[in-house]
Amino acid sequence: MPDYTFSHYHIILASKSPRRHHLLKELGIAFEVQTKDVEESFPAHLKAQEIPLYLCRKKADAFEGSLQDNSIVITADTVVWIEGQVLNKPVDASDAKRMLRLLSGKCHEVFTGVCLKSKLKTHSFFSATKVYFKHLSEDEIDYYINNYRPYDKAGAYGAQEWIGYIGVERIEGSYFNVMGLPVKELYEHLSIHFTTP
Repeated sequence: MPDYTFSHYHIILASKSPRRHHLLKELGIAFEVQTKDVEESFPAHLKAQEIPLYLCRKKADAFEGSLQDNSIVITADTVVWIEGQVLNKPVDASDAKRMLRLLSGKCHEVFTGVCLKSKLKTHSFFSATKVYFKHLSEDEIDYYINNYRPYDKAGAYGAQEWIGYIGVERIEGSYFNVMGLPVKELYEHLSIHFTTP
């Protein structure tokens, strides 16, 4: 019988994100969290999905030479892309307000890059989702920034929080990708590329 939990591997999730922790746990995969300090800069010419793909590979490369034979490290990076520019995590309330004003009443794309790295193999992929926001009032933006935690989220919002409940009109693609981990695609890529230790 296939092992849908990948229990024959030692899975490492290299992320501090509580949303990624929750999603991987819900997938039924046992894992431990290990993170390394990686400077999240990227070349200025990169665009859209190229940015999170570059960053997730950079995070995975930090584990080079330290993985055991049966280990797989999972790294991920999520960005919001709108009107030819990238929105990462806001640095302060003013930056969060700028981002939410930009997203208001428009469609943007969320790209998550995921890298799976073992001692012998490195495989990466990305997931893309279109998110349509209604027009957000200044009061709604202020309420969200003052009462929730936009500062650890690309684009200054969490679709699973209040702003998503009242602001997201529709989503085309993976909802979980918008949360930061496209779990269906992750499961498929693990199944295809890491079937045996």
